[in-house]
Amino acid sequence: NRCQILLRWSDEDSAFIAEVPELPGCMAHGESQDEALHHAQEAIAAWIEMAQEIGRLIPEPRGRLAYA
Repeated sequence: NRCQILLRWSDEDSAFIAEVPELPGCMAHGESQDEALHHAQEAIAAWIEMAQEIGRLIPEPRGRLAYA
């Protein structure tokens, strides 16, 4: 999958947060950057699967990984 993932540290959550801006509400977290990215890939797959089930439009991936 080539969705854009924005990765940031959250002091409030004491975790890395991985957000997928092109998929509304799709995000994940982890104790490390790698863990957050891994969970984000799982969240992307689940988001797309659910979107297909309900007939929601799935945007074309932007294809960038960004660290914010």
